[in-house]
Amino acid sequence: MNDTLPPCPECSSDLAYEMGALLVCPMCAHEWSDEPVEEATEPVFKDAFGTVLTDGDTVTVIKDLKFKGGGAAIKVGTKVRNIRLITPVDGHDIDCKVDGFGPMQLKSGLVKKV
Repeated sequence: MNDTLPPCPECSSDLAYEMGALLVCPMCAHEWSDEPVEEATEPVFKDAFGTVLTDGDTVTVIKDLKFKGGGAAIKVGTKVRNIRLITPVDGHDIDCKVDGFGPMQLKSGLVKKV
């Protein structure tokens, strides 16, 4: 039975045994899965029309955006240059600086790639 099981990745012991879906090493008590590890894929960010966005792109706002703390709104057609894609925070996945408004975060569904 031990002929087909891989050695322990921690201590290299060949005494590993199966316990359900895991492999267990009796020497160091390390548990691991014999399944191949899937590589993490980078998230794909798309604009409102399905075009893939990348860091450094220029986008245009497609809807008037009102925001807390500001008396004015960002108007339709406002260009935002040099965007940076981030891990989404409350649905906001674009970090940028909007001329006349300063740094802020936008949702990719509210912009169009230029």
